[in-house]
Amino acid sequence: MRVLHINCNYTGTTLHQKMVEELDKQGVDSNVFVPVYTTNNFVITPNENVNVVKCFNKWDRVCFYYKQYKIKRTLEKLYNIKDFDCIHAYTLFTDGNCAMQLSKKYGVPYVVAIRNTDVNAFFKYMLHLRHRGIEIMKNASAIFFLSPAYKKQVFDKYVPDDLKEFLLAKTYIIPNGIDNFWFENHKTIDLNTNVSKPEKKRIKLIYAGRIDANKNIETTLKAVDLLNSFGYDVTLTVVGKIVDHEVFKRISSNPKMTYIEAQPKEELIKIYREHNIFVMPSYTETFGLVYVEALTQGLPVIYSKGQGFDGQFEEGVVGYGVHSEDFKDMARKIVSLSVKAKKIKVEILEKYKWKNIIMKYRSIYDNVLLKR
Repeated sequence: MRVLHINCNYTGTTLHQKMVEELDKQGVDSNVFVPVYTTNNFVITPNENVNVVKCFNKWDRVCFYYKQYKIKRTLEKLYNIKDFDCIHAYTLFTDGNCAMQLSKKYGVPYVVAIRNTDVNAFFKYMLHLRHRGIEIMKNASAIFFLSPAYKKQVFDKYVPDDLKEFLLAKTYIIPNGIDNFWFENHKTIDLNTNVSKPEKKRIKLIYAGRIDANKNIETTLKAVDLLNSFGYDVTLTVVGKIVDHEVFKRISSNPKMTYIEAQPKEELIKIYREHNIFVMPSYTETFGLVYVEALTQGLPVIYSKGQGFDGQFEEGVVGYGVHSEDFKDMARKIVSLSVKAKKIKVEILEKYKWKNIIMKYRSIYDNVLLKR
């Protein structure tokens, strides 16, 4: 089976490269087309089967259809589209629109994923493109969401009632996977060990990831300050790359915050095990692999309601969701997690293993091929 992957975000994370490598192991011959406007700041070094092409400029993004014309034109020069059995588009609008046009022209079916930018930018603010997003969904052979939260938002707010049943029938929720390292080094801990009276308990919070406004560390610190004002001893450790220096300047002034620069996973795992709760109330989040990585180390999590991780588990099973700016509720949820006996068992995280995720994708590809 030959699959053409159209992925404008491929070089910004190791995630998609891992997925393609795992698909290759399952007999899927993958070619990846990555349309970009700049070739700077790559997180990964692309493999031989990956074409990263600067095919539009920064200002072309203002005109969606002109940018799309440039992407499609470049893609058709690089590939014989009819050689592929399926096209996999990794975003609904930027990648999915191109996939739909190619599918109509060459008769190759496509599947499409709907991500953070699709929900929180295109659907939310670009009213003139909403109809195009629905058209892309209608013509796709399968639709992927990473989480129930984004599926609910799209179907509740943007999908017409007369199309819901038709689109739901071909919609799947498939999360991202995490590196096997985290499963091979998992730890189950009992957070109720040595618990004294709640007002005496020390609570060590941790966040790991980019340091920018979206990750909302400042609101987490408001919850920390509130708890300390009520007699708790709460600290926050922040681990990661400083992206927004203004945000870092503000959070570093808090004496209850400790900063550690970005660490390799072998060191990060040690830091996780020194803490009690992982907290990341991001404003927007496609999924948040870091939540799952923390869970493998026995840490319950505080996550954002309505964003990517929300709905992965029933409330209270691995942690709690909070509205991003509600630091009072966040403080209550932190206390709740700190005083309850809570064991996170790695068995409930099996769905985040790549081998299980790839089996789902391969099965869907096969079904698409059968219906072609």
